[in-house]
Amino acid sequence: MHKLTRSFWSCAALALALAGCVAPPSKQLAPTAAGTTVWQFDDLRRVGGAATRVEGDPQVIQTAAGPAMQFDGKDDALFIESHPLAGAREFTIEAIFRPDGGAFEQRWLHLAEAADDVPAGTYSPVPPSGPRMLFEIRVVGDRWYLDAFATGPGYNKALIVPEKTFPIGQWHHVAQVYDGRTYRSYVDGVLQAEADIAFQPQGPGYASVGTRINRRDYFNGAVLSARFTRSALTPEQFMRKPAVD
Repeated sequence: MHKLTRSFWSCAALALALAGCVAPPSKQLAPTAAGTTVWQFDDLRRVGGAATRVEGDPQVIQTAAGPAMQFDGKDDALFIESHPLAGAREFTIEAIFRPDGGAFEQRWLHLAEAADDVPAGTYSPVPPSGPRMLFEIRVVGDRWYLDAFATGPGYNKALIVPEKTFPIGQWHHVAQVYDGRTYRSYVDGVLQAEADIAFQPQGPGYASVGTRINRRDYFNGAVLSARFTRSALTPEQFMRKPAVD
């Protein structure tokens, strides 16, 4: 469990890699008028309008569900200077992804609050723990189970049920929801676990996809899309899972 204590990479370094400069966290993209930010993983250079930093060799692939980003579980990662739920008092995080097996513990979506005292334009590769929200999976043979996690001042909760497993190699919808009192996790619209937490809004920061922010527990599989909403949605309001495997 880790925290990004430094702002991202320098503009000069990013210019070499991406011919662009990422805005500091305070200027990250605002959500839509409906309080929703959507990330489609169909472009390595930008996600949801935000510039990215690519490490390893993730690939945009064509699938029956549409373009998706594939990660090899070894060193593929995408870093995004955006915490799309910064300041939210309630939230819903959804994603459509396809786990393809591999290592037991894999973190594939990580939102982290940045430290206030670190100048913009720098990036710490090994940050200490701090406020964050994330999705992990645990792989057991040809099946997996979900680990949804949120932590910050006064709250620290993992929603994980090893008995509820799902097949690898298929598209799944996952969600974590906080309604101002209760924190819940879902797979394919079905409740997995819930607990009351004293959640506090997180500040601006960053995201990693395909790995932890500090480059551990890489993900083997593909991510199609993610949606971040500043309110608690019901399963009937979730994104629809593709009707293909």
